[in-house]
Amino acid sequence: MVRVKICCIHSIGEALLAVRLGASAVGLVSEMPSGPGVIPETDITEIAMAVPPPIATFLLTSKTAADEIIAQQMRCRVNTLQLCDRVDAAVHAELRASLPGISLVQVIHVSGEASVAESVLAARGVDALLLDSGNQSLPVKELGGTGRTHDWTLSARIVRESPVPVFLAGGLNPANVGEAIRAVRPFGVDLCTGVRTANSLDEQKLSRFMAAVAASASSHPQRIVPAR
Repeated sequence: MVRVKICCIHSIGEALLAVRLGASAVGLVSEMPSGPGVIPETDITEIAMAVPPPIATFLLTSKTAADEIIAQQMRCRVNTLQLCDRVDAAVHAELRASLPGISLVQVIHVSGEASVAESVLAARGVDALLLDSGNQSLPVKELGGTGRTHDWTLSARIVRESPVPVFLAGGLNPANVGEAIRAVRPFGVDLCTGVRTANSLDEQKLSRFMAAVAASASSHPQRIVPAR
C-alpha cells in the first residue's frame, strides 16, 4: 500500500481525521518564507503529542543550521524532520548524531536534470526523500505548498535510483493521484491543498483521495528503510 502523508494539519481534530481515514503521517508546517499551512510551534507540539503511534509526525522546517533544527525538534517533539531547504551533508550527519531515532526526510524541489543528481547525493544522509514543486532561487523562496505538479518522468527516475524511500508531492489531488502513482511508483504521496476546502481538511475530498490511492497502489512498493 502506498503511504499517505497529509500535510498542513492545523489542529488535533484534523490530525485525528487524517489518521482515521488512513494517513500514515501528518505534516506540521513551521515558519516558512512562503506557502500555506504555517502554525505556531506550540500548536505543532500539542498536535504531535496527540497523534497515536505508529503514525509519523513530520515537522516541516525551513531552517538549514543543525543547531537551530535540533532545538526546533526538541521544542516540537515530532518523530520526523522534513528539511524543506537544501542543507549540507554535514548537517545531515550532525542531526543523525544528535537526534537518534528521529527520521530525516530531505525535500528535493524537482526542476530539471540536476534534481536527479541532487537526490542521489542527499539520499546518502537521510531516511527518505520527498519530491516537491518549488523554487529555491526566487527572492522569496518557494519551499513547497505551491499546488503545482512537476515533471513526473524525473521523479520516476529518482525513485528508481534512490536507495531510500521516496514520497511524491506537488499538486496532487483525488483526480490525479492515481496517474501519479502509476507514473512514478513512489513509496508514499503527500498533499496539502488538494484535500482542503476553505482552509479546512475536507473529509469527503480526503476519502476520495484515499480511495484513489488504494485503487492505484503499486504492486511493488519501495522497501522501508528504518531510521539509522
